[in-house]
Amino acid sequence: MPLKIGPYQFDNPLVLAPMAGVTDRPFRQLCRSLGAGMTVSEMVSSRPDLRHTRKSRLRRDHRGEPGPIIVQIAGTDPAMMADAARFNVDQGAQIIDINMGCPAKKVCRKEAGAALMRDPQLVAEILRSVTTAIDVPVTLKTRTGWSAGQHNLQEIALIAQDCGIAALTVHGRTRDQKYSGSAEYDSIRSVKQQLSIPVIANGDIDSEKKARRVMDMTGADAIMIGRAAQRRPWIFRQISYFLEYGRTRSEPDPSIIKNWLVQHLNNLYQFYGEHQGVRVARKHINWQLAFDPEFAAFKRPLMSTESVVRQLELVEEYFDVSQNQRLKQATQAS
Repeated sequence: MPLKIGPYQFDNPLVLAPMAGVTDRPFRQLCRSLGAGMTVSEMVSSRPDLRHTRKSRLRRDHRGEPGPIIVQIAGTDPAMMADAARFNVDQGAQIIDINMGCPAKKVCRKEAGAALMRDPQLVAEILRSVTTAIDVPVTLKTRTGWSAGQHNLQEIALIAQDCGIAALTVHGRTRDQKYSGSAEYDSIRSVKQQLSIPVIANGDIDSEKKARRVMDMTGADAIMIGRAAQRRPWIFRQISYFLEYGRTRSEPDPSIIKNWLVQHLNNLYQFYGEHQGVRVARKHINWQLAFDPEFAAFKRPLMSTESVVRQLELVEEYFDVSQNQRLKQATQAS
């Protein structure tokens, strides 16, 4: 069955995880074009004094994106969270997602993100405040608990459903695990069996076969992919093909990957402006290309140039060198 949240039905059960500093508008658009059925904005603070900073304005920029527009908010004060939800709906959000899964110290230090799981009563107050403040679906992203000794996912999940949350995403780790260890798919399965609302499984999904395995193990209605999409944004189309046909799709040709990357870089330059765009582009280039030994010779100049023209020239040069090396290896092998 297709994933449905409120009145919205998505093309497939593949979701791009909201990641601060990663899932800006250009990256969301890239992943949607490569098969993601649903994308969520970078986390935005509920604090009204931060709404009009450049960072917040860029994070709320959804121009040209296909709907539904999903905005993730974070905070600790129920009234402030409700106000933030209303504000973002007024700005065009069609679904509001509440962050209770971020493990970052700067977020948890303020008792937001995953830290909220330590206070189920406050969780209930926040969820009720937000769901009653707006007329669009509200979703929740959480973890399995704060720590191994505070593993209260099932309690939080029931609170969420009772408060009118339309769908629950679970990253299968406690906050103190951050991104280490293995995701607890059994915990996600238990919650899925407990709830009537859609459940989205998140954590360690980095291949087509792993995606199928996680869906089968958890019974989840959808899967959310984060870090793996930074390395292979085309992972969504690979997974979609595998789920539909039961066979692995060939990796895209390097020339196609180059075209996708160059288009994405141009979108970053346009979105951020040349100065910031070049800097933001560095991490996307590094995520996609650093696995290749041929990239080593290009990394330093690519990570240091301040010029759009030079950055694009270096990307073109890298792909030329990489292609020549592949041709050489193929000739030697034959």
